[in-house]
Amino acid sequence: MAKQRKIALKVPFVTRLEGEGALELSAKGDTIDKLHLKIFEPPRLFEKFLEGKSYQDVPDLNARICGICPMAYQLTSIQAIEDLFNIQLPDHLIQLRRLMNLGEWIQSHSLHIHFLAVPDFLGFESALSMAKQHPQVLQRGMQIQETGNALMTLLGGRSVHPVGLQVGGFGRLPEPANWDAARQQVDQALPAAVALLRWTASLPLLDYSHDFIWVSLKHSEIYPINGGDITTSNGLTLNYWQYPDHFKEHQVRHSTAFYSLLDGKDYLVGPLARLNNNVAILPGPIKKLVNDIGLVFPNQNMFTSIQARAVEILLALTEAQQLLAEPCPTGDAHLPVTPQAGECCYCTEAPRGMIYHHYQLDDEGRVINCTIIPPTSQNQARIEQDLKYSVKKFGLHNSDDALKFFCERVIRNYDPCISCSTHFLDFNIVRG
Repeated sequence: MAKQRKIALKVPFVTRLEGEGALELSAKGDTIDKLHLKIFEPPRLFEKFLEGKSYQDVPDLNARICGICPMAYQLTSIQAIEDLFNIQLPDHLIQLRRLMNLGEWIQSHSLHIHFLAVPDFLGFESALSMAKQHPQVLQRGMQIQETGNALMTLLGGRSVHPVGLQVGGFGRLPEPANWDAARQQVDQALPAAVALLRWTASLPLLDYSHDFIWVSLKHSEIYPINGGDITTSNGLTLNYWQYPDHFKEHQVRHSTAFYSLLDGKDYLVGPLARLNNNVAILPGPIKKLVNDIGLVFPNQNMFTSIQARAVEILLALTEAQQLLAEPCPTGDAHLPVTPQAGECCYCTEAPRGMIYHHYQLDDEGRVINCTIIPPTSQNQARIEQDLKYSVKKFGLHNSDDALKFFCERVIRNYDPCISCSTHFLDFNIVRG
């Protein structure tokens, strides 16, 4: 009898993902015994930090959850609390908030496409090694990303951990000169976004399509960011209060992060889920371009996530151009706030997917307890199931290096934000 061969491979600090973790794969022949996405970073305890804090402090503290999409965490908490306090914003403040969200989507998606994902498609180890042969790719990425940062700075005061948002509105409205400068920057970035979408359609994509559930907000009129029903591909339409009835978190032994399941099943959140649910309400010119270049949504090929992000960049820049074409807003920057006790919850769409927040406040507006469920924890179970399916299709006979690179590509489709660091994968494979 041939002696069984066991291989243990560890590759620490593989770049191009935000966070730190490990992938453990054990296999015998063509059978996977164990495949775990292991998250070993210590819990960050934001929910506990918020207890006892005033509603006024909640947005700025929540911004620290993520340096890439701080606004999404701020606005999810703000809108939950505003619902409890019966605050109804005037239209100009609602539109300004949407403009900030669009900026966050633009910068986050451009960062992922150009600096984290594209090296996989062009055969490079990193964006820096790619720059010598494809400088125009990174130049386009930086132009688009800088435009998103400018929109966030316009109202947030800065693009990282912005400080302009508050319960009831904003600290101040933008200056007309800054408004005009942002409009010019968006106008200049739009052709780059069109070129980007066309370019992603030309990329040679792997296809490991398989059946899975996707979940996002869905709206009948506008592409959802700060509103809409929770909609699942298996037929559920839920309001925010129904979220805990169907979505349950649980602990697994190999991870310090919670896993989330929908009625006991893994599910996808993020750009592909959003586009699958909302492709019908894309603006006519964008929908025509998507069809003309041969992109098809909905689909269940996670490697099309790069194209979904490019569609959302073009959508965001197009809508930002329309909003900035209006005169710089004037009037009140915020409404008066009267705290009251009670419970509140809300969902929004961060660049990486749906966020859920729930708060209980006392009569002075201090947090008694809260729950914050980010996109990446919701995607963790789905990533593991995708890996189990895709790795078998790819073939366990491939070399350790080939398997490692393939697994990284699958994981990068999800753009997971494990934390705000820059290394990810300690890869361990055992063959029997």
